[in-house]
Amino acid sequence: MSIITQSITKADREARYLNPSELTAIHDFYQTGRERLRIANILSSHETQIVEQGSRRFWERCPITPSNCGNPVYQASCLRDQSWYVRLVTYAVVVGDIEPIADSGIRGAKRMYSSLGVPLNNLVSCMSCLKEAALAILTVEDAAVVAPYFDYLIQGLR
Repeated sequence: MSIITQSITKADREARYLNPSELTAIHDFYQTGRERLRIANILSSHETQIVEQGSRRFWERCPITPSNCGNPVYQASCLRDQSWYVRLVTYAVVVGDIEPIADSGIRGAKRMYSSLGVPLNNLVSCMSCLKEAALAILTVEDAAVVAPYFDYLIQGLR
């Protein structure tokens, strides 16, 4: 839940106006909005590169995996899923919150991958490789904004 939604929900539940610290937090959120959108744009426009490099790293580290068995359907599914995770991270960057990752990126994905027989350790390794590829295209400052979202995703999939 974004800082805006959190603040309004809390104030409404307590039947009060937003207090000065909540207003300051919302103001700060808006002040950093341009930067978050710029970073999300970088990730979005380099999605193919991030996924290709991340996949290559993953397959080097885990050469024996269904997505690297020579079956083009498995490989395409893996690349599609990796692209989806990069997209979830961009959503999280835009809203400044983990909620987009938490809801479908972790809870739903763990159940889905477990039911498909995909080892979660492989998924964690793959997300680490995507993180490395994404951070490699960012400045140190931008990487510091993005890394916690990948870290949250990786920790949640363990």
